Amino acid sequence: MSVEVAALIPARYGSTRFPGKPLALLRGRPMIQTRLRTDALGARLSYVLVATDDERIAEAVRAFGGDVVMTRADHPTGTDRLAEAVQQLSC
Repeated sequence: MSVEVAALIPARYGSTRFPGKPLALLRGRPMIQTRLRTDALGARLSYVLVATDDERIAEAVRAFGGDVVMTRADHPTGTDRLAEAVQQLSC
């Protein structure tokens, strides 16, 4: 039996402490890329997706071959963003 398992990474641009944090460069790469690759390494996942409401983040993720789930902008927490995103998945 094959089971599909997904990892979702919440990412928003409008942080009050560090606006644009997912796009901040770490060793020349957007932080969200480093996070996505780290979460996927060694895991038996069918999908690793970034859940975001920001097209800048979505474009950056797509540029390095990542997958995105777009969410509403009014979520108070990353958990709320993930709850919306998971509704769009079939796994």
